Amino acid sequence: MKYLTIFSLCLVYASSLFAQQAFLDEFQQKWKNAEAFTLEAIELMPAEDFNYKPTEDQQSFQDQIIHSCENMIWLSTSYLGGGTAGINIRQEHFTKAEIIKLVKTCFQRAGEAVANLKPEDLEEKVSFFAGPMSKRQILILMNDHSTHHRAEMLVYLRLKGLKPPKYRGW
Repeated sequence: MKYLTIFSLCLVYASSLFAQQAFLDEFQQKWKNAEAFTLEAIELMPAEDFNYKPTEDQQSFQDQIIHSCENMIWLSTSYLGGGTAGINIRQEHFTKAEIIKLVKTCFQRAGEAVANLKPEDLEEKVSFFAGPMSKRQILILMNDHSTHHRAEMLVYLRLKGLKPPKYRGW
């Protein structure tokens, strides 16, 4: 009976690790698609409209992009062990080409942080301003935040009379 209990516990643990690895693999695919979707939206907006904002109280199109980049780098470096090599978000002025390069680099650095996680890391709790969170929750937050600001960018494209790229959420 003792060996059956130990075997059962090992099976449950292995099953949990398998599920966590599947989550990490699926997240990486989703993250690459999110990057491509974001870049398509950025490419559509003419450079002269990067400072466009629908109302005075809103962020500009470019500010939406930079804020999203700041968040993914903050979350991936502060909570997931990521790095910031090649990133200069504090630059005063960006060309469209520099914004595209920044987005690619930020998605890449955040993706590298995720790639370095082990399945068991996802359960680790980190101290977050909203209370303790697992690293899995940080990944979900990072994706959700990126989605939110990309959606804002898509609305801006429509308000400028441009057709956003076709939706894909996978």
